[in-house]
Amino acid sequence: MSLKAILFDFNGVIINDESIHEKLIEQLLIEENLTIKPGEYRTICLGRSDRVCVKELLAKRGRVVSETYLTQLLNRKAESYVREIEKGEKLPLYPGLDDLLFQARARNLKIGIVSGAIRKEIDLILNRANLAQHFKVIVADDDITTSKPDPHGYLLAVKRLNQEYPDLNLLPEECLAIEDTFAGIQAAKQAGMQVVGVAHTYPFHMLQRQANWTIDYLSDLELERVQELYAQKNG
Repeated sequence: MSLKAILFDFNGVIINDESIHEKLIEQLLIEENLTIKPGEYRTICLGRSDRVCVKELLAKRGRVVSETYLTQLLNRKAESYVREIEKGEKLPLYPGLDDLLFQARARNLKIGIVSGAIRKEIDLILNRANLAQHFKVIVADDDITTSKPDPHGYLLAVKRLNQEYPDLNLLPEECLAIEDTFAGIQAAKQAGMQVVGVAHTYPFHMLQRQANWTIDYLSDLELERVQELYAQKNG
């Protein structure tokens, strides 16, 4: 069996914007007359969807909100995100992304995104970075009712890639996921995929305990070597 597809997480893998999200979530709570404790964002929100993050932060403060109101909060946060991104002259994309995408295309690997971010935020970044054409399949928070570490997002990405490429016959074990958080790694593994942990958010040694492979930077990922390992492992 061979490697056929690479599925990227978005925040923390493609774009270095976690500090922006943390600031906006904090602002959202302030507007609800609530405060966030030091380290709470990292504990509750990293690797999980905004919907689950905000819902849990509110619930911990005794605030139960309807799905409609939660969606309004998330839309407000998304609008603030757009303004924050448009303030910067240069997008905070992680180094090595362009080369990795080039390597993947050169090997005819299909490329997708599986993220807890909402689609509006993902599209904004990909369009501004002229990368949208490379990602034929995007699974965003809008598409699923669960959050990582639930594997549903990854399994939906496999289904959509098979719809996009009818002759692909893609199986989860033929995908490589690239993740930066424990919840993301668990989601991909539960979907039956091999996972590369990139040390953008957590230290190398912590990711090494959970991922199949661990790298410091996207530029460290040797796709040729990974393809060989897939062939050996599944051959």
